[in-house]
Amino acid sequence: MASLNNKIVWVTGASSGIGEALVKLLAEKNVKLILSSRKAEVLEKVRTSLSETAQNNCKILPLDLSQPDTLVEKASEAQAFFGKIDAIIHSGGISQRAMAIDTQIEVDRKLMEVNYFAAVILTKAVLPSMIENGFGHIVSISSLVGKFGSPFRSGYAASKHALHGFFDSLRAEVYTKNIFVTLVTPGFVKTNVSLNALTEDGKALNQMDDAQENGMTAEQCAKKIIRGVEKEQNELLMGGKETLAVYIKRFFPGMFAKIIRKAKVR
Repeated sequence: MASLNNKIVWVTGASSGIGEALVKLLAEKNVKLILSSRKAEVLEKVRTSLSETAQNNCKILPLDLSQPDTLVEKASEAQAFFGKIDAIIHSGGISQRAMAIDTQIEVDRKLMEVNYFAAVILTKAVLPSMIENGFGHIVSISSLVGKFGSPFRSGYAASKHALHGFFDSLRAEVYTKNIFVTLVTPGFVKTNVSLNALTEDGKALNQMDDAQENGMTAEQCAKKIIRGVEKEQNELLMGGKETLAVYIKRFFPGMFAKIIRKAKVR
């Protein structure tokens, strides 16, 4: 088991939800933190909610995951704060609530840009220094729909499936370099993910899903993630009964197809 104590951890999506919960738990482990999301003022609120010691070990780096041309420079800035990055947690992302036939292709592209390409760009930017330093841990927050598709989430599911393909491949390539890759596949978590989900024309849904409302808390999810990372697990499957869908699809694909097309998931 690898301890996170005194490690330098960069968290995207750190201003709310799972990312914010991770920041607060990591701050208790004497971790040096770099917090990223679009809004500097919200990140500052998160930072000031930490202990004085943790605040002194916390840097803020605003970035927009939908702006790929800026991300390599942002990675350089992140590495300059403390001289290196020991772990990066890709927690930033955006969801979707729209039928595939109605969804504008620009929305599909934005989902891929934010959820997939941004994680790839930032990973490739920090990976060489991790290899040079002899250690690194890359954590990608995926979703159960990274394992199967469901109605109203075609572009979102595609972006999460892509994460699994990339990071599973990367893990096999860097295992001799003391670089660890953890994919996190949570089910329903009570965050603002459905409020911010993109509809067919790119506007926010601004509505809380019932399943999201009744899901595990972000804090519960974050605790499981940190425990799994410290155990250097390859993949973390977490949630309630919705996680059973992964096994039903694997062993009973016909049954799964009937279940998912009746799912009330919007």
